[in-house]
Amino acid sequence: MELWFTEKHTEDVNFSIRIEKQLFFAQSEYQRIDIFDTREFGRVLTLDGYIMVTEKDEFVYHDMIVHVPMAANPKIKNVLVIGAGDGGTVRELTRYKTIERIDVAEIDEMVVKACREYLQQTAGRFSDERVHLYYEDGLRFVRSRTDEYDLILVDSTDPFGPGEGLFTKEFYGNCYKALNAGGILVNQHESPFYKKDADAMLRAHRRIKAFFPICRVYQAHIPTYPSGHWLFGFASKITDPVKDLDEEKWNLLGIKTKYYNTELHKGCFALPTYVKDLLEGSGDE
Repeated sequence: MELWFTEKHTEDVNFSIRIEKQLFFAQSEYQRIDIFDTREFGRVLTLDGYIMVTEKDEFVYHDMIVHVPMAANPKIKNVLVIGAGDGGTVRELTRYKTIERIDVAEIDEMVVKACREYLQQTAGRFSDERVHLYYEDGLRFVRSRTDEYDLILVDSTDPFGPGEGLFTKEFYGNCYKALNAGGILVNQHESPFYKKDADAMLRAHRRIKAFFPICRVYQAHIPTYPSGHWLFGFASKITDPVKDLDEEKWNLLGIKTKYYNTELHKGCFALPTYVKDLLEGSGDE
C-alpha cells in the first residue's frame, strides 16, 4: 500500500509526496503538526496540512531569509525572529560570530519540541547561548519593543490561522518601531504565481510600504512551496539591499552556503515582468 501526503495549492492543483511513514502527529492549541519521512524529500514538517520544511530543500528558504540582510548590513548584532519554530533560520543566524543576541518569538512550543526531536537538521542550534526563546504570539511580543533590533525576520506560516496577525498593518508598524535607526525587516512574501497567493503578497507589500522608505522584493526557487516561485520582502529605514551589499566583507566570512552567494544576491532582486507588473499595480516597482 502506498501512502501519500497531498497539499492543495489551488482548487485545481494538488502537490503530492509519497511518504514512507509518519514520525509525529499532534494537535496543539494552535494547529495540527505532522512530521513525515519521505524518500524524495527526507523528513517533512507540515502545519495544518501545509508544507513548512523539508530536509531536501529547506536550505533555499533559510539561506535567503538570513544571508541577504546579513550581507547588506554585516554590522547586525541584535536580531528578532518571529515564528521559525523549525529552527532553520536560527541555525543560519548562529553562523555569524558578530551577532550577539537572537530573540525568537514562536507561538507554538509544541512545534519547537517536535522539531528538536525529529528535525535536528534545522533545530540543532536552539541551544546556542545567544538564542532566547519566547513562546509568545509575535504580534503581541513586538508591541512592547522600541528601538531594540538591527534586524527582524518574520519567518511565519501563511496569512491565516496562527500566522494571520503577522500580515497586518498593526504588526508592520510595530516592527518599524521595534527596529533601530538602521533596522531591516525581512519577511516571507508568499508566491506571485497563483491568484490567492499573489493577492496575499500584494496586501503584505502595501502594508509594509506604508511604514518603510526602502521596500524591495526578491525571489528564490523553493520546489515544495506553491508554484516553486517564492518571494521575500526586504524593508529598511536606510539600507538598500543591492547598493549597500558588501560583497568582499561577506565573502571573507567564509560562510559555506548551498544556495546563497553574493552574485545571486544582486540577481535575486531582478524580478520577472509578471511580478514587476503586479508590484507596479500596488504603486511599486
